[in-house]
Amino acid sequence: MDNSFQWPVRVYYEDTNAGGVVFYANYLKFYERARTEMLRDMGFEQDKLIEQESVIFVVRSVEVDYLKPAKFNEMISVSAELSLVKSASLTFEQIITRGDEVLSKAKIRIACLDAKSMRPKYIPDKLKRALNNE
Repeated sequence: MDNSFQWPVRVYYEDTNAGGVVFYANYLKFYERARTEMLRDMGFEQDKLIEQESVIFVVRSVEVDYLKPAKFNEMISVSAELSLVKSASLTFEQIITRGDEVLSKAKIRIACLDAKSMRPKYIPDKLKRALNNE
């Protein structure tokens, strides 16, 4: 992932199980943070998208491979890279690494919904142009 957004994460005790290994569901939280920070880095705050555009993003599907464990107090890096931008959905390819080691890979599809009706909604033009690097 050459053009991916990278977000550093420290593994806290609360992220781990009794053995000090990150609980599998918490990888989804790490992936979510990287996607949110990627949007923020592009100048889009999700609360403002709700207020101004009546747009929310929800996870539609997740495919995760767990390759190696992350452990308490480690620094890891979480990537977020768009692999597909459609009219009302986004697909991200994401990777969690510790140095050069790949710990987890995910493909996450995000749906764009109207915040009031919870029905599919087109991604706002300004955001779509930014996501497509236009």
